[in-house]
Amino acid sequence: MTTNNDFEMDSTLRILDAASKNYPAGSKEEATVQLAAISLLYLRKIQKLEDFLEYYREFSDPSFSVPIAQTFTTQDEADAWLRGGSANDGDLVKIAGQGFQVVRLPRGLKFLRTPLPEELGPPRST
Repeated sequence: MTTNNDFEMDSTLRILDAASKNYPAGSKEEATVQLAAISLLYLRKIQKLEDFLEYYREFSDPSFSVPIAQTFTTQDEADAWLRGGSANDGDLVKIAGQGFQVVRLPRGLKFLRTPLPEELGPPRST
């Protein structure tokens, strides 16, 4: 799946269904594959599938880059920045080479592990 025009929902759902059967019923792996299928169906239901496919195309483009708000060598540096009041909900940061997103929770801002494109590697073509 390299462009929006290449995407076939029925084929993709069949592949995900077959993949989920490779794992024991009730396993985390099976649930994860099922979640991927349900996510696609939901995107189609709310009429956002084309937006997602456009994002996927951009994400798959080697020149695509995610804006990083800050880069930190250590977790301690990142935690100090978070406490310092400069962070915004939704900011993406890199801590010791790993991606995180700043999220606002009831008890304040926290880091949520969010792999960056370079951590995921290039998409595999189908």
